[in-house]
Amino acid sequence: MDAQASAPQDRQAVTTVEASRRRSMRVLLSVPIRVTGKTAANEDFEEPTRTLVVNAHGALISLQAPIAPNQSVTIWNKATQQSRECRIVHVGTQAAGKIQVGIEFTKPSPSFWQIDFPPDDWVMPES
Repeated sequence: MDAQASAPQDRQAVTTVEASRRRSMRVLLSVPIRVTGKTAANEDFEEPTRTLVVNAHGALISLQAPIAPNQSVTIWNKATQQSRECRIVHVGTQAAGKIQVGIEFTKPSPSFWQIDFPPDDWVMPES
């Protein structure tokens, strides 16, 4: 079999393996938040933004502020008026002046997003 014919199956296998390594289910959810912390240049910043994806351990957000992995930030949930300390675990590429950033709660906070996450053994039906 040639390499191009097997490529979609290989990609699907990688996606399945990556998903099985996750600690909790990702949910597409736009939550208004405020992020405060220090930039990579050690300057204070405060930026309103929204989540792109959430899970029980953190979120994927987009920021204009230049930040680096392992930096600490505080997120404030506008709806609940609660805040949590987080660390930057992923810094993506820049697009349209913003960077997609993965944040992780420093202490477990599964109820921070005010949603019930699907159980660990939940599987999406294949289409």
